[in-house]
Amino acid sequence: MNSPQDIADIYKAKTAVSKVSMPWHKMLISAVLAGAFIALGGALATIAGSGFSGMQSSLIKGAVFPLGLMLVVICGAELFTGNSLLIAPLFNKNIKPAAMLKNWGIVYLGNFVGAVIIAALVVYGKAYTGNAADSAATLVTAKSDANFGVMLLKGIPCNMLVCLAVWAAMASKSASGKILAVYLPVFAFVVCGFEHSIANMFYITAGFMSTGGWGLNFGNALLNGLLAPTIGNIIGGALIAIAFWWLYFKRPKVVAEENTEEDKNK
Repeated sequence: MNSPQDIADIYKAKTAVSKVSMPWHKMLISAVLAGAFIALGGALATIAGSGFSGMQSSLIKGAVFPLGLMLVVICGAELFTGNSLLIAPLFNKNIKPAAMLKNWGIVYLGNFVGAVIIAALVVYGKAYTGNAADSAATLVTAKSDANFGVMLLKGIPCNMLVCLAVWAAMASKSASGKILAVYLPVFAFVVCGFEHSIANMFYITAGFMSTGGWGLNFGNALLNGLLAPTIGNIIGGALIAIAFWWLYFKRPKVVAEENTEEDKNK
């Protein structure tokens, strides 16, 4: 496996530069795929967990939702939450702020498009029936009515776990190792009820499509269910990125040793 220092060296010299220098249209397409991958995991989780309640439902959803990030890591796609790690090479001056923000903007938009496409296919393709349709409606209602601050706080540990999953996946040199590295952190954030902004793009749009928007406030859904977790996700990703920057990216200061009198006489 790659050591943490190996991962940092590869990420700052190759991965991060590749991400921010990618042509915008390729970046957008890659982001649409990532949004679709996460949405597929969300659809699977909703359907699989719809016949259960409480902790049983949470465990089943947690067991299958990692499909999304597995596809992102193995197939290669641009995911907004994982790209919070770009803060580390930014602090290290390997990339510029404008390049990182451009990546974030295009990727966030692309993730949203991908999530909406899958939501439309799932809902209008009648994959949501019975309990699944009710579960989708209940979920979007809960996210709409949630407290902004609580949703923001739930977004912080969520993306800490996602960024740790992405980092751990880079440690492995095998597909099976990457899948295993991704699985448990994602399982953990789902079971704990933390909030993932890109997953919520799917959950919110699928919920509105399932109900026709009846009795739901789209503004509240975007504010509490999307904006708050997005801010929290950025903070959580930044915490991990800055910690890793300090540990593995930061360039050690070169201390100039003064010549001693003995050295001068040589």
